[in-house]
Amino acid sequence: MSRIRPHARGSRLATAGIAATTATVLAAVLTPAAEAADRPSRATALDNAATALAEHAAGLGLTAAQGTTVRDVIVDKDGTQHIRYDRTYHRLPVLGGDFVVHLAPDGTYRSANRATRSEISLPTVTPALSGPKAADVAANALRAAHLGETLKKLTAKPRLVVDALHGAPRLAWQTNVAALDSLGNPVARAVLTDARTGAQIDAWDTLETATGDGNSLYGGKVPLETTLSGSTYQLKDPTRGNTYTGDAANKTDLCFLGGICISRAPSTVFTDADNHWGTGATTDRATAAVDAQYGTDVTWDYYKNVHGRNGIAGDGKGSYNRVHYGTRYNNAFWDDSCFCMTYGDGDGTQLGPLVSLDVAGHEMTHGVTSKTAALTYSGESGGLNEATSDIFGTLVEFHANNAADAGDYLIGEKIVRSGFGRDALRYMDKPSKDGSSVDYWSSTVGTLDVHYSSGVANHFAYLLAEGSGTKTINGVTYNSPTFNGSTVTGIGRAKLGAIWYRALTVYMTSSTNYAGARTATLNAARDLYGAGSAEYTAVAAAWSAVNVN
Repeated sequence: MSRIRPHARGSRLATAGIAATTATVLAAVLTPAAEAADRPSRATALDNAATALAEHAAGLGLTAAQGTTVRDVIVDKDGTQHIRYDRTYHRLPVLGGDFVVHLAPDGTYRSANRATRSEISLPTVTPALSGPKAADVAANALRAAHLGETLKKLTAKPRLVVDALHGAPRLAWQTNVAALDSLGNPVARAVLTDARTGAQIDAWDTLETATGDGNSLYGGKVPLETTLSGSTYQLKDPTRGNTYTGDAANKTDLCFLGGICISRAPSTVFTDADNHWGTGATTDRATAAVDAQYGTDVTWDYYKNVHGRNGIAGDGKGSYNRVHYGTRYNNAFWDDSCFCMTYGDGDGTQLGPLVSLDVAGHEMTHGVTSKTAALTYSGESGGLNEATSDIFGTLVEFHANNAADAGDYLIGEKIVRSGFGRDALRYMDKPSKDGSSVDYWSSTVGTLDVHYSSGVANHFAYLLAEGSGTKTINGVTYNSPTFNGSTVTGIGRAKLGAIWYRALTVYMTSSTNYAGARTATLNAARDLYGAGSAEYTAVAAAWSAVNVN
């Protein structure tokens, strides 16, 4: 899970820590002469991949001690197949063991992307450090990350894994630890501990921190698909997988990644007698629900109409929203364990209710990332995870074409208040304007908080879409610089979205760093537009402009 982190530490807002093309355009680019009827089915793709795994086991680093499970299957219009796998070693999950197999339309093996090429072979899978000891290490890490605060109801759940993300593979404990802060709001981290020495390997946040009609807080009057139950309307959309919005009643929960479930806040579905929802004011609890439901609708439509993705997991199933979560909670987050988005009301000083359109798109995109590349929420891959949500949150906002919330390259501009000290959470044209994010890659980027290291990819995305220099878009003036003093010509938001989506779903893996993201997006541009295309050249130029070469 991820946050939309503001500069002030006390708020701990994870600025939910991340293309006007159409599915038709994408299909046209990827389709030579093959007809839809000739496309291999998912089952055929899986059979082909199983054959490829058996024939290329050595090249994929697979041994008798390892197992694989399918995470995702993509079949291009021309029949090319991409099957994404997770890996186990003696039944233990391998962090960084994921890989993608690429097959030709006839099912023959072409290539593979591996998160790690290290040989996975351990002398033992029996830990020297016990699980309870690992839990203590993780609990202390959470306390250290929230120094000066009183944490309550702290719970830690360790699981034994093989860590192949941080150098040579080793046995480790991954412990998901969660607690309530002094306001009763949730805090959580995943802590990776060496199962032999007890040394902490890494740690990262695990809160992936954003027909009736409704009067929304930020988007004006918006259409809503609802469900009539008896004589009462429910804020549940039967046309989008029964996605619904419920009231968390300002309660909190402790249900996070790893199966930790102490309690869960309610999500009582909103109901209405006349199918006209909210007043547009925060005093009406249904108003924030209108924004959340509308954000879900627009994000669903963006992914389906632009990228052909049917729901967050690609299976047509809806997620759900909880609004009015916690006490003055300056956060919004996606949680895989409930397949839901959760929104706080903000403290009213720095932030208002976190239900703006770009935050909704950001949070739901964390769900898409978790079902595809599953970029590890730490180091450079964590920055890419956050940036992915910022990029698609921005593209969702443009796609909505809502006059009351026009598309821009500012993140969270609708939710910030005068006490925040600036007019947005993040700025894609020049990320350093927020005071903490970086504009360009350097060897120290991976040591930064993921909400700040995301600046490199956010800057790349802006340059690729709009180009460098000064310009005004929808009334907002931007001035995007380049590391090498070059002039970058943008190729538009549609092509940015198409390239980043294909890179995310086909080429990126859990360990992808910035150099890997350059390769993944160039591969995507080659697939979509050709290796000698202007788009391919623009991708290379935009990465060089942020010092990723």
